[in-house]
Amino acid sequence: MLTRELISNVRRIEIRTRRIVDDITAGAYHSVFKGRGIEFEEVREYIPGDDVRSIDWNVSARFGRPFIKKFVEERELTVLLLVDISASGDFGSQGRSKNEMAAEIAALLAFSAIRNNDQVGLLTFTTQRELFIPPRKGRRHVLRLVRELLANERREEGTDIGGILETAMHLLPRRAVVFLISDMLDSAFEQQLRIMNNRHDVVAMRVTDPRELALPALGLVALQDAETGATVIFNSYRKDARRSMAVDAGGRRLRQESICRRAAVDLIDFTCGQDTVRPLVEFFRKRERRLTRE
Repeated sequence: MLTRELISNVRRIEIRTRRIVDDITAGAYHSVFKGRGIEFEEVREYIPGDDVRSIDWNVSARFGRPFIKKFVEERELTVLLLVDISASGDFGSQGRSKNEMAAEIAALLAFSAIRNNDQVGLLTFTTQRELFIPPRKGRRHVLRLVRELLANERREEGTDIGGILETAMHLLPRRAVVFLISDMLDSAFEQQLRIMNNRHDVVAMRVTDPRELALPALGLVALQDAETGATVIFNSYRKDARRSMAVDAGGRRLRQESICRRAAVDLIDFTCGQDTVRPLVEFFRKRERRLTRE
C-alpha cells in the first residue's frame, strides 16, 4: 500500500530529475550510448555512386531495374538499473542515506532513458535478487521503478555483486546498457564484471558517505557492520586509529577501482552530501570525448 510520504517523495524526485534531464542530461546521454546497430528502413532506386553491395537483387529482379536497401541506425536502447539495496546503504551522515542517493541516481538515469525513447528495467539486489521489473517504456513505468526503489524492501542484508551480475546476464536477451549502482562493499566480482561488460555496456556508479573514509575526533564510537551485525569500539581520539581507518578505506577504494579498470568498466563516484548531477555530466562529457577520438 502506498503511503502519502512515499507518493510525495516519488513526485519530488520526478520534478527534480525532469528539470535536470530537460536542461542537461538527455542530450549527453543520447550522444554517448549507441543503439544495437542498424535496421532496415526501405528500398529505393539505385543511384550511380551507391554501394553495389547494398543492391536488393530480389526487388531489382521484380522491377527490372536496380534497387538498394536503405538502413538507419537503430537508436533504441535497453537500459538496466542494477541497484544495490543492501543494509550498508542505509548509512548516511549527510542528511540522506546511500540508498536514498542511489535511488535518485537511478531515477535520473531512468527519466533520461525514457526521454531518449529507450526501455528501462530495474533489478535490485542484496545477496540475492530482490526485485526484477523487466525493461519497458513510458513515464508510468519509470514512476513504478522509482516507487520500488524508495520503498527499499529487502529480504537479505548483505551484498553479492558477482552473483547478481550472473543473474542479470540470464535476464538480458540482447545487448543493453547496465548501470551498476552500489557502495561496492564486496570483493569477489571481477570475473563476472568482465564477462558482463564483454556482452553489455556496463557503467559502475559507486556511492560513498564521507564518514566511511574518515572520522572526526568524537571519542569512543561503536561501529557496527550493517550487513553482519558485528560491532567494534573505536577510539576516534587516537590519531593513529583514525589514520589506520583512512588507510584501510583508501585501500578498499583502490581495489574497487582496479577491479573496474581491469574489467574495462567506467567508474563514476558519488558522495552523499554532494551534487548528484555533476559526476554524471562530467562522465558524459569525458566519454563523448573518448568516443570522438575513437
